[in-house]
Amino acid sequence: MSNTASTVKKVGGMYELEAGKDVTDSPLYNEDIAPTKTHQRTWHKWNVAALWVGMAVCVPTYTLGGVLTAYFGLDVTEALITVLLANIVVLIPLLLNAFAGTKYGIPFPVLLRSSFGTIGSNIPAVIRALVACGWFGIQTMFGGMAINLLLSELSTTWAALGDKGTVIGFFIFWCMNMYVVIKGSESIKKLETFAAPLLLVVGLGLLMWASPKIDAAALFGAAPNRPADASVWSYFFGGLTAMVGFWATLSLNIPDFSRYVKSQKDQIVGQIIGLPLTMLLFAALGVVLTAASPALVGESISDPITLIGKVDSPFWVVSAMFVIIIATISTNTAANIVSPTNDFQNIFPKLINLKRGTLLTGVVGILLMSWELVRKMGWVVSDVSVESMYSNWLLGYSSLLGPIAGIMIVDYFIIKKQELNLSDLYKVTGCYPAFNTAGIVAFFIPVALTVFSIITGFLPWLYNYGWFTGSALGGLLYFGLMSARRAEAVAPVSAS
Repeated sequence: MSNTASTVKKVGGMYELEAGKDVTDSPLYNEDIAPTKTHQRTWHKWNVAALWVGMAVCVPTYTLGGVLTAYFGLDVTEALITVLLANIVVLIPLLLNAFAGTKYGIPFPVLLRSSFGTIGSNIPAVIRALVACGWFGIQTMFGGMAINLLLSELSTTWAALGDKGTVIGFFIFWCMNMYVVIKGSESIKKLETFAAPLLLVVGLGLLMWASPKIDAAALFGAAPNRPADASVWSYFFGGLTAMVGFWATLSLNIPDFSRYVKSQKDQIVGQIIGLPLTMLLFAALGVVLTAASPALVGESISDPITLIGKVDSPFWVVSAMFVIIIATISTNTAANIVSPTNDFQNIFPKLINLKRGTLLTGVVGILLMSWELVRKMGWVVSDVSVESMYSNWLLGYSSLLGPIAGIMIVDYFIIKKQELNLSDLYKVTGCYPAFNTAGIVAFFIPVALTVFSIITGFLPWLYNYGWFTGSALGGLLYFGLMSARRAEAVAPVSAS
């Protein structure tokens, strides 16, 4: 029998909620988004590092260097420096937003209740969820391609299916992802720990296979794809914004994972070890292999699945495809399913649990990729390139997510001074309002300015550098609005 009143106890530097009926009966609570108990916080720094290796080593990371050279006008050296700097920059919000998750055991949408309100938190949470569902669909398509190539090597009947085999592979891969997430956080931890070393081995194997055909001097000496007299800086900052946008999603919902970490030191050290160098090395591998692909297979190929499919060895193709399937599941489950599952639960916690939230994420992912599935079935014709899609996608959603990051950091570290009322985050009548107008206004003003910039072409830097301008403006506006509210609350009332 639950106690009527909830209690919060401190264990070391962590807080744990003993939920009473005042919380468990609340429409804002269910067991899946409840604060983790101390005994559930089992991840150490190497689990966190493995999480990032598992998420970073994926097909989209492989293509980043090509996106920067083809669409952002950078040469190879500039592109790789941009990837490294972007991931050092994005470490800042990742580390900061992970603090609350580690200390209080709460997921991302529950943390949003502090800055946006218990109901208002659904606005940024649903935006984040839809971006993740889009990425889920993209990654599931890559997984379907890998399954199709693997089975095509084993069966001529399957190979005869062509692109239809990729569509079937998409749904096979979709089911595999659903299974892992529904099994819970421990299954994700085990998968990431298992996948990380395998991915590094495949990367090294690809590099050894390609090394005899790589002309490093020509690769790094190639002229950039921009006017000869153009300054590098505008191209560099545009590329930097897009690369920060690559993990802008995780910089928000990192509490979804840090809530399972043993200590602040573990989350900090694990993220520093796991993210920047992994991103640099795998993006570099993509640049090198894409440049070498004409000599290797007779054509320029910018994704590793298609490139490996050209290898004239069924054994190595099947082996590599198996590892890529594991790699893409490890990326997809952690980066693109966990967050929207929690975000959808935040809308109706009593109606949507872990299983229903996961399935809802999967269905939305299918809908967002339906155009590509229909195209592969041969029902429509489309020539949209993956690289151009990434460049616009990364810039576009980073402009939406930047203000949320700025607001979250200012709220937790400056306004709340790292102190939250844990039980009230789950109550309708607690100290947090249903809608915090300061958070909502501070979010929509930068977004509105970005949309204005896109439509009119005025102040284009608002969009081109959207994550930086959005996070700075959102954070400053939130601080100003909350400070004005506090000043108003303590102002003396004059006698009439």
